[in-house]
Amino acid sequence: MHQQTAPGGTRAAWALLITGLAGFMAALDNLVVTTALPSIRDELGGELADLEWTVNAYTLTFAVLLMFGAALGDRFGRRRLFMAGLTVFTGASAAAALAPGIDALIAARAVQGVGAAVMMPLTLTLLTAAVPAARRGAALGVFGAVTGLAVASGPLVGGTLTEHLSWQWIFWLNVPIGLVLLPLARFRLAESSAPGARLDVPGTLLISGGLFGIVYALVNANEEGWTSAIVLLCLFAGTALLVAFVRHGLTRQDAMLPMRMFKDRAFAGINAASLLMFLGMFGSIFLLSQFLQGVVGYTPTEAGVRMLPWTAMPLLVSPIAGFVSDRIGGRPVVAAGLALQAVGLGWFALVLAPDVSYAAQLPALIISGIGMGLYFAPASSLVMSSVRTAEQGIASGTNNALREVGGALGVAVLGAVFAARGGYDTPDTFVDGTVPALWIGAGAVALAALSALLIPGRGARVPAGAAEKGRSELTTVA
Repeated sequence: MHQQTAPGGTRAAWALLITGLAGFMAALDNLVVTTALPSIRDELGGELADLEWTVNAYTLTFAVLLMFGAALGDRFGRRRLFMAGLTVFTGASAAAALAPGIDALIAARAVQGVGAAVMMPLTLTLLTAAVPAARRGAALGVFGAVTGLAVASGPLVGGTLTEHLSWQWIFWLNVPIGLVLLPLARFRLAESSAPGARLDVPGTLLISGGLFGIVYALVNANEEGWTSAIVLLCLFAGTALLVAFVRHGLTRQDAMLPMRMFKDRAFAGINAASLLMFLGMFGSIFLLSQFLQGVVGYTPTEAGVRMLPWTAMPLLVSPIAGFVSDRIGGRPVVAAGLALQAVGLGWFALVLAPDVSYAAQLPALIISGIGMGLYFAPASSLVMSSVRTAEQGIASGTNNALREVGGALGVAVLGAVFAARGGYDTPDTFVDGTVPALWIGAGAVALAALSALLIPGRGARVPAGAAEKGRSELTTVA
């Protein structure tokens, strides 16, 4: 289909602007709500489980539909589906801002995740198609920096808008951006498709149902009782559906996630590390952002600013980590980063108290931030270099989906530990619940560091076709 798009550099610049802003919104909404949670709880009410679903409704739908959304774009038109996802995301953001109660907010967040799952994977496809090969690396680098900035600034943006306007503005912010991007996407992005792309509807239903069942059980276990019928039923059904999903991936040629890919140590190692890293990180940020406001007494903006040594440190560390990983390989950099993140969470668990000073927290924040930066820089390259060129799209989608799944599980698992050992009643009970939860988070990230050591070093063999893309994380033995 012919498009009235400007040629050359102008077309690439428009594509970078449009996809960059869309990616920024989708990434921002992962953590932007964390510093607004106390204000949402004060205005809309709700228990711990409701706050967990405010975060998880987005990350879960985002995770389980991400690869399905990419396949829809391949089959029915990438620009068309990108615009559809953007429309859903923008409309759901307005619905979240207008939510009259906590249940309506959770529902709107789930729909937001659906829109992001369709929109986000197509941003890279559209950007790659619009940028000449000679400049593609720089464009993808800018895109990665923009989405990284969104994750880093989420708590600060959420805190600032909540304090100076209202928590509703963390969602209203998306609406004008979405409305501007829609006509730009229509007239400045070229349409493309892969009509033969197959949709794995059974796989999508299995993974969606399985993850929902397990997360629902974890979130509601303390309120309903770990031995209650509903919790046991959800755990059993969720586990059974996930087992069926694995079997589906082993037997179906067109599965959304071919399980044979996990036979490769590098692919299995980096994906296990990513899931565990996000489990520990998301769950900890969920609790610590509330601790800084509800216990220490910071305003939402102050809480967001004080978390910057952790959340924004990757912007400083990642370029250095990328340079180092080019010299010595990605495995030691990722493993070191995860180890530092685990140490940082453990430090938090040791010093946390109702009267803890910011100076006592600062080393934990800095160590965690350095660890996060060391992880992020080489992780994507390790994912892409672990598979054949033809499978890099599936590999990238898998890694992004597992990160989101890890985040949802982290909020659910650490929230369950918090509820079992403490609660919101007093500063002391909040700390009593948060400390063991942080130790669980630290343990998960330490396991992530061990998983990273499964990745073969520089002397390992690159999968056929990976070297063509210029990946240097793994090199072929002569």
